[in-house]
Amino acid sequence: MHSHPTHHRPPEVSARPGRAAFFDVDGTLISTNVVHAFGYYAQNEGSVAGILKRSLGTVASIPLFAALNLVDRKVFNEFFYRSYAGFSEDRLLTMSEDLFEDLLKGAIYPRAQDLITEARRAGCRIVFITGGMDFTMAPLAKYLGADDLIANQMQFVGGKATGKVIPPIIEGANKANVIRDYCEKHHIALNLSHAYSDSASDYAMLTVVGRPTAVNPDLRLRALARSYNWPILDLR
Repeated sequence: MHSHPTHHRPPEVSARPGRAAFFDVDGTLISTNVVHAFGYYAQNEGSVAGILKRSLGTVASIPLFAALNLVDRKVFNEFFYRSYAGFSEDRLLTMSEDLFEDLLKGAIYPRAQDLITEARRAGCRIVFITGGMDFTMAPLAKYLGADDLIANQMQFVGGKATGKVIPPIIEGANKANVIRDYCEKHHIALNLSHAYSDSASDYAMLTVVGRPTAVNPDLRLRALARSYNWPILDLR
């Protein structure tokens, strides 16, 4: 009696790739930005001398921050995050919860939650990708139901902020690389994924996915969106 060879079906290499919706945060989902967040931390930092020093420093730096932000987002981020040097990690984590309740929660655009819900219904994993600090953005991401948060991470030594961000800095063109890596790691199809931003500085992030959308766009992004026939949304 001959035994027939048994044929085992090869295991399937992978399931169908998933899809994600990548949301910029400042200006896209909320009306505040990184400078507002730092101002809040500066004013609530603790000692009166420390508050005065930081507040005056912040006020004096705002025109410079604004100018740098227009010229080069990467230089702006590196320069701006140096202002955090000396903050205690524990204090920042505690203040970030207060910052969310006092400032960010009320700054969420009225239709932001609808847009996120719509993306989830379409089967997307919800990912916030922002130049903000991770401790600032975590309570907001949790509140709005994001699955993942990709944000800048401050370097802490001995429980104190050094003012340096752990590379890679999440900004501009680099967001596209981060999204590409994320999709590869999580078996997500870039061409089926969505990206949402308000700023032309996120042009690379918008073009790397198959379904870009301009949200509350600045003038440059509005012009780009029109020329590429991208959807334009206003969540305000």
